[in-house]
Amino acid sequence: MAKIADLLAAGPTLSFEFSPPRTDEAAIQLAATVDELAPLHPSFVSVTYGALGSTRDRTRDAVVDINRKHSFPAMAHLTCVGQTRAELEALLADYRDNGVENILALAGDPPADGSDPGGEFTHALELVELVHGFNGFAVGVAAHPELHPRSPDRASDRRYLAQKLAAVDFGITQFFFEVDAYRQMIDELAELGCTTPILPGVMPILSVAGIRRMSAMNNTSIPDALNERLDAADGDAEAVRQIGVEVATELCRGLLDLGVPGLHLYTLNRAESVSEIHANLGL
Repeated sequence: MAKIADLLAAGPTLSFEFSPPRTDEAAIQLAATVDELAPLHPSFVSVTYGALGSTRDRTRDAVVDINRKHSFPAMAHLTCVGQTRAELEALLADYRDNGVENILALAGDPPADGSDPGGEFTHALELVELVHGFNGFAVGVAAHPELHPRSPDRASDRRYLAQKLAAVDFGITQFFFEVDAYRQMIDELAELGCTTPILPGVMPILSVAGIRRMSAMNNTSIPDALNERLDAADGDAEAVRQIGVEVATELCRGLLDLGVPGLHLYTLNRAESVSEIHANLGL
C-alpha cells in the first residue's frame, strides 16, 4: 500500500470518502459501492468514525477489508473525544499490524447535550502526537474553509489550523460550495507560512433536509441561488440528486482550475453521483 503523503508528492489525487456500515446488510452495500467505484482508480479512500467512537469496530473492519481487497489504500478516520489512550493505542497497533498506513486525526464532536464525553484527549493535535508515536503512519487533519463551528474568531481559527497542519502530512476540508471559501483559506494559511497540501472535500447533494442539517452542524454556507433550486426540487429525489451532481461538478472544475492537490469526494456510500461527476470532469 501507499502513504497519502507519497501519493500527493507524485501529483494530484482523487479520493472517495465512505461511512462505516451500522448493520451487516449495510456492510454488504458498502462493499458493493467500493467495488463499483474501484474502476475509477481512486488514489485512496477513507472511512469515517462515528461520534465518541460509536463505530470504532465497523470502521476498523471496513478499512482493513478495503485495504486487503483493493489496490488503493484505505485511510482510517480516528477521533479522540470520548476515547482513552489505551483504546486509541490498541486500535493504532491493530491498524499497523494489518497494513493500514494512513490516519485522519480528528478531535471529534462533544455530546450535543453538553455532557462530559470522557476520554483522555480533547484536541486533534493531542491525537496527532499519539499517532506519531507509532512508526509508519501518514497523518492528516481536518480543515474548515468557513471556520470551525467552535472557533471564537477567524484569526484564531487560522492560527490553530496552521499549527495543526504544520504537524502533519496533509489536510482534508469539510465540504463547502464556493471556490472562494477554499481559496481564501489557502491564502490566509499561506500568510502564516503554511504549505501543507489541503485536499478540498466536495459533497454531492442527495437530500435537501440532509444537506441543510449537515451544513448547519459544520458551519457551511449554502448560497442563496442553490437554496432556491433545492426548494424548487424538494420532494423529487432524482431532481435533487441531479442538482447535486451539477453543483459538485462545477465546484470541482473551479477547484481544478485553481490547481488544488486533489479532489476528495464524499460518496454517502452511493456510487451513482460520484461516477457521474467523474465522467463529467473527464478524469
